[in-house]
Amino acid sequence: MTDLFIDTDVIIDFLIDRKPYSREAAIIFTLIEEKKLRGYVSSLSFSNLYYVLRKVESQTKVLAKLDSISEIFNILKVDQQTIKNALDTGFLDFEDSIQYCCARDTKRIDVLITRNTKDYKNSEIPIMTPADFLKMVST
Repeated sequence: MTDLFIDTDVIIDFLIDRKPYSREAAIIFTLIEEKKLRGYVSSLSFSNLYYVLRKVESQTKVLAKLDSISEIFNILKVDQQTIKNALDTGFLDFEDSIQYCCARDTKRIDVLITRNTKDYKNSEIPIMTPADFLKMVST
């Protein structure tokens, strides 16, 4: 089974139905729910998601969405070593560096799914957009 790390931008696409990206995100989420793929997110994603979603929805709705995400995905810890590793990656975007180190350091992730592929140039893990991943698995 393929293990995917899902970046926060893809989760936001799904949760707020951000067009045109939400369709591919929804397909990936469905495959994870159906146990055809294994999905992972970092614990950092939850605070980022709360911050973004709270601008457009009530706290009750946001917390319900976060709860549903916590049921679908395996949540990876961000700890002191994750932060130390993230400081050394040379990534321009520190949040992406944390996400990347969280995924890389588990040694389980086959593909990191993000729409922001340019920020992961030096990745040791394959980086794909949701659309590119879905093209790859459908062939």
